[in-house]
Amino acid sequence: MQNGRHVQDLLGFRERQGSDIGSDVLTERAWGSTSTSDPSSTRTTNGAHGLRTASDATLPDPTPIIPYWSAKRHLTCGNPAPRSSSARLFPWRGSAPGKLKTANAALVLCLNIDVDPPDIIKTNPCAALECWVNPHSLPSHKALEAIGSNLQHQFEGLSLKIPYKPILDPSYEDLRRFCITLRKQAKDETVCFYYNGHGVPKPTPSGELWCFNRNYTQYIPVSLMEVQTWLGSPGVYIWDCSAAGHLLNNFIVFAERRDQDAFTTRGGYADGMQPYMNSLQLAACAAHEQLPTCPELPADVFTSCLTSPIDIALRYFIMTHHLPNNITPDMVMQLPGDLKDRRTPLGELNWIFTAITDTIAWTTFPRDVFTRLYRSDLLIASLFRNFLLAERIMKNYHCTPQTHPPLPATNTHQLWAAWDLALDTCLRQLPELLAKTPGVSSSPPSPVPGARSGQRGSANAPHNEKPYQYVPSRFFTDQLTAFEVWISRGGSALTKRGPLSLPLQNGGDRCDTPDVVNGAATSDADLVPRKPPDQLPIVLQVLLSQPHRLRALILLSQFVDLGPWAVNLVLTIGIFPYISKLLQAAGQDLRPVLIFIWARILAVDPSVQVDLYNTGGFKYFANVLATQEDNELPNSTRDFYNGQMACWRERVFDACSERLEEGDFLLRQWSALCIAQIWDSNDEVKVYGVDRGIQDKLILMLSDDSPEVRSAVLYALSTFMGAAGGKGQGGCGTGTQYQLEERIHFRMEVAVATGATLAVRDDASPMVRKELLVLISCLVREWRGHFVVCAWMYWEEDRRWRTGDSHAYSHHTEDEVTAQALAEWLDGFGDDEGAREENRVLLSSFFTIFVVLIELTIDPYHEVATLAQTVMDYIFALLLASPFSRLDLVPPLPVDYKPAGANGSHSRAGSAQSSPLMQHAPPSPSLSRPSNTLRRTSSFANTLRHLAGSIPFPSTDDARAPPSPVPSSLSRSDVLAASRPPSPNLNVAQYASPYSRPPTPSRDRERERDFNSPPVSPTAVPVNFLPSHVMEALVEEDMVRLRARRRGGVNGRRSAGTGLGHGGSAGGGMNSPCESTFSMDSNVSNVPLGCGTGNGLRDVLPLKSSFFAWCCEYFTEPQMRQTEADEPGSMQYNYQVWRQQRNEQVITETQKQAIVAESSRWDRPVANLHVNNHPLCMAMHAYDPHLVVANDTDMIRFGCDFLVLDDPIDGSYRSVWDWTQRKRLNYFCNGNPKGTSITSLHVINQDVGGIIMTGAADGIVRLYRNYDPTVNQGPLQMVSSFRALHEMIQVRRGSGLVLDWKQSGGTLLIGGDSRIIRVWDAHTETQVLDLDTNCESSVTSITSDQGSSSTFIVGFADGLVKVFDRRLEEEDAIVRSYHDHHSWVQNVKYHPRISGQFLSASLAGEIRLWDVRGPDKAAQSWDLHHAGLSTFDMHSQTGVFATTSALTPANFRHQRLMVHSISDSSPLSTLNLPTGLSMYPSRPPSPYIPRHTSFAFHPMEMLYAVGQPDGSVKITGCKLT
Repeated sequence: MQNGRHVQDLLGFRERQGSDIGSDVLTERAWGSTSTSDPSSTRTTNGAHGLRTASDATLPDPTPIIPYWSAKRHLTCGNPAPRSSSARLFPWRGSAPGKLKTANAALVLCLNIDVDPPDIIKTNPCAALECWVNPHSLPSHKALEAIGSNLQHQFEGLSLKIPYKPILDPSYEDLRRFCITLRKQAKDETVCFYYNGHGVPKPTPSGELWCFNRNYTQYIPVSLMEVQTWLGSPGVYIWDCSAAGHLLNNFIVFAERRDQDAFTTRGGYADGMQPYMNSLQLAACAAHEQLPTCPELPADVFTSCLTSPIDIALRYFIMTHHLPNNITPDMVMQLPGDLKDRRTPLGELNWIFTAITDTIAWTTFPRDVFTRLYRSDLLIASLFRNFLLAERIMKNYHCTPQTHPPLPATNTHQLWAAWDLALDTCLRQLPELLAKTPGVSSSPPSPVPGARSGQRGSANAPHNEKPYQYVPSRFFTDQLTAFEVWISRGGSALTKRGPLSLPLQNGGDRCDTPDVVNGAATSDADLVPRKPPDQLPIVLQVLLSQPHRLRALILLSQFVDLGPWAVNLVLTIGIFPYISKLLQAAGQDLRPVLIFIWARILAVDPSVQVDLYNTGGFKYFANVLATQEDNELPNSTRDFYNGQMACWRERVFDACSERLEEGDFLLRQWSALCIAQIWDSNDEVKVYGVDRGIQDKLILMLSDDSPEVRSAVLYALSTFMGAAGGKGQGGCGTGTQYQLEERIHFRMEVAVATGATLAVRDDASPMVRKELLVLISCLVREWRGHFVVCAWMYWEEDRRWRTGDSHAYSHHTEDEVTAQALAEWLDGFGDDEGAREENRVLLSSFFTIFVVLIELTIDPYHEVATLAQTVMDYIFALLLASPFSRLDLVPPLPVDYKPAGANGSHSRAGSAQSSPLMQHAPPSPSLSRPSNTLRRTSSFANTLRHLAGSIPFPSTDDARAPPSPVPSSLSRSDVLAASRPPSPNLNVAQYASPYSRPPTPSRDRERERDFNSPPVSPTAVPVNFLPSHVMEALVEEDMVRLRARRRGGVNGRRSAGTGLGHGGSAGGGMNSPCESTFSMDSNVSNVPLGCGTGNGLRDVLPLKSSFFAWCCEYFTEPQMRQTEADEPGSMQYNYQVWRQQRNEQVITETQKQAIVAESSRWDRPVANLHVNNHPLCMAMHAYDPHLVVANDTDMIRFGCDFLVLDDPIDGSYRSVWDWTQRKRLNYFCNGNPKGTSITSLHVINQDVGGIIMTGAADGIVRLYRNYDPTVNQGPLQMVSSFRALHEMIQVRRGSGLVLDWKQSGGTLLIGGDSRIIRVWDAHTETQVLDLDTNCESSVTSITSDQGSSSTFIVGFADGLVKVFDRRLEEEDAIVRSYHDHHSWVQNVKYHPRISGQFLSASLAGEIRLWDVRGPDKAAQSWDLHHAGLSTFDMHSQTGVFATTSALTPANFRHQRLMVHSISDSSPLSTLNLPTGLSMYPSRPPSPYIPRHTSFAFHPMEMLYAVGQPDGSVKITGCKLT
């Protein structure tokens, strides 16, 4: 993982902290999202503290403070960004239909030397050379053999692995025999057929070529239909003759006819055989053209271009360019070097030619054509690469080479100029090279076959003279520089679709890039990547050069860092063979960049894990991980058993376990993920891990500071417990664990789940809680019987609570039923006290997990609650199907019964018919019907909603839609639908019902009949078993399932992920009460086993985690370039700079105003707003003109008219107002249960925009982003939510949840109706410590110093004021206590100017100024409201506080507001504000807020807002002049 940093250091990129390369930095691209997930980081340094250019050195730092809850995990909650179906990347392996692999080749030469064909009139002089041999310099038969031998050598220079068969002047019979033999040898692979017809007549327009009879007295025509029959398909055909276009065109006609007949008569070809149209053709000229006869060129110029391109290119260059020193063609043909040695002149030219032709083809041809022709077969790639040179040369001689498939013209491509420059640079050194190279003479070249290919000159220099040092070409250096310029000068920036954007796939209507950019879906009009640089194929060629390799790899790493589209491009071009071979290099300097590139390749195309395994390349990364360097192993084992075992043998598992304690949180995270993938569905590795206690080590890591690490650890534990880490369903728990005893194996699985549950049940990160549910679902699936027992026990007690004392049982009390069943079950273990205690503890552990699961079903984060509901409904469905449902212990509840607390029509609980379970499936017909009591409530989740009064969770589609104003004419159900809280950004969790039935009419009628038919009486089927019998049966069934699992893999084989199916029974025998079988393994002969636990239910467990895919997105998103918000000149950057400058201006102005405000009047009217209902909590933004209001219906509003409800509904509502424009910006529901209200309201991250933080009386903290629609940041979304306090105590007059936010340290202090004060850390999203209040009354207010101090002040309902110090031990944390107040402390505030002083105010109207360094008596006192005080607040910038009087029966129409200076004895302003009440309210609008009005100072400006009971909000300012 640290490879990104190494690459940056190599490139000289600006330095970043280690955490800035973390998984969070990728999603914090939009403004307000630049924090890191590294818990140790304290400031954002991305682009702000690194090296700066002269253009931006003077610009201010745009990110002065970390914006909390703005990391990637908060925007996605561990869900990978959705990608549309059209975002598929182009296949790069050449696996498209029509892939060719050449098996052999026929080289047919029809020259008939010394005899000219009748239809050819040769000029004098005329081109004579055939394969660089003059046929007239040797006897005809010798010349023919020399030409054939040379031709074979030239083809072998293209590909040595293919056997070439020269067929010299063949007769018809020989040609037929050779062709049929070649096809038999090639089988289904490709045959190459080369035809040179320079000694026979031109092909006929009907598609006939010519050969000879046996006596060479006649030309024999051969139809292409016959050639196709002999050679079959596929094939590569090269036609080097005049009028070659006839052959190409007729071949296409015949091939189409053959293919059409095959599909018409036989429905296609047999497997392995390709259509004839898939064959490739290269023709020297068009049908009406004749080959050039220029004497300076060889007669087979087309063949020379295809097989010896460097020789013909040098000769052509001499012919078309004037060079000094009288360089002749004969000198050029003696250019020293070896084509295979890139250090020699000849080898370097061949290397440059390959790079240039590859680049021309890449930039000109469609992607699929390029992949098929240039990346499928070495011979085909060489032929078509050299064809580009043939096209360039022969078009100058009025010949148009042709191909099938047809290709765009490339003879005028701009890169040919670079080729000419490379030739010119080389040939200018030729005279000195020849003069000082021994063994090379200036005589004409020898006609010996093969003299024009291979090595030229000698490598040994004369002893008396130093050899000439060849100066290499700067071609590759210049091309690398051009590539670097593209990257460093805006190549990574996005652009609009057009000529400069990434080309569409093969002329289609989309780019080959994902539709998701930075985690957000884009439309066609959005920005897309730029067109890649033309030098990309050249950079890949440079990897072959040792001197340029490191620089090329660094540039490639920068390019693949741009995203998956960039990785796909380099794979399509052909990087994979090069990058695979580099894994064999031992250079330490290549290690970081190689790992960086490989990590991104694996993230984009996981299939390369097979290649890593087959080539042994994974050992490279295993060795790296085993060293002490901070490098990360690319995870190549997912869904790949061979990869798992290979990594295990290479001790990767051990290396990862050792890295779990590393200081880098990313290394810890990926080490845990690697462990998860290695032992996923692999029993042998799980056994190995258990022997070394890896599961215990992982559980200890659940206290890690990084939420990503905690999630990764839970992911690893989930795969250990049977969750699927790849594509499978999962299951089978921890596997066989054959080395452990049965009971030890059982205890281990329970201990893992229990330890993880207790460790992270209170985690503030919903991503962590989601992973916990996946882990719990694994335990539920394997030990479902225990959970059914826990569900029954919980249900019985819950029903007793709901029915109350008036519904007494007919025969038993509730305590007697559960307690007696438990006692009887434990008595079954006889006198074995150890077994009794063990089973009691184990059942207690299951019950603990069950209770946590219940809490998670009402989790405030929708995804967590939905997943928990899936697990809980599965358990409850098992309970419905178990014999517990037939126990006639209690009479059924009346139909019209309503639980306590469900008041009238406002109850949010769903009925049995509204439950997801009852909608989709009634109880299975094969099972007996449960009693009315159990049947009436089909989902524990719905029951819990009854108990907690929670609002219904929206569906996935509804939850994505932001709230909008609803007309008052809508029905109550419509209003409820509009009252849902905002949805998270990626709300992808789907509820999975445990029931499934095909949607057929018969099934629908059966379901309707099941619902409408009267329930079966519990007494209809007599039962003769007790609850303890059912408990024993269910527990025993779980053990049988474990034994079957252990037997199924006793040899340590890989887990299949299935185990015993649902409803599977062990053994046979008589029917049990649940239509199952009795256990033959049980100690009790009459204990039912297989009690319907899972029979007929959907296999919805274990849950599927998307965390690994989310983590892999790290390797598909840019790491080495600046974010858009850090790019000077970008919209985000400019907006951020403007905000910072604006904020600094506000601070400067308010500091000046604060001095004047202490002695000025505070009665200047600013704005009057109207919100419906009581505005009980308000908060003002420090820099933006935003006012956040929470009313008594707990709607949060920001900004004009909005929905007026006739009576309060569930959930808290808020609005946000722009008080300068007097308009509402937004409003939404908070989602807290009925009967609770918002008791704390804050706006955090105000420097960079703002996130609204609310605390409600249910103990939940919720955070919302994008509340200002004018900024166009997207829809209003819930960022996060968590239960900040579990220990909420019931008091007659409580304060709900009281919170204090400290932006400078990211600290959240939580108190309220609890005897503890909990400290949360926003960096780590964990609770830091719990401090005991040592007080029996509620916490009413908390305030902390905004500096670096660790002290904070707490006010209590009994009048106490205490000072806490977080640095001290818990018992010593209370450093001061003040007892002057004797009533509810309304608020406490620090003195804005004097350190160590603070003010407190009580409802009795007493205001005290304290000095923590002084005595326990107040330094100053005010008694401003004798009839009582309603609100108190202190301005954070100036020594001014304000109070409002309490409403009394004698004075409720007006309220007195007093603004007072600390340094002055008389008030600055006194206002009498009308309340708008016509009668005195008997009680406050909220049971948690003992006031009817609200008050809030502006954090910076000299303003304050007052909210009245009639819904009016008055904003008033200070008269500064």
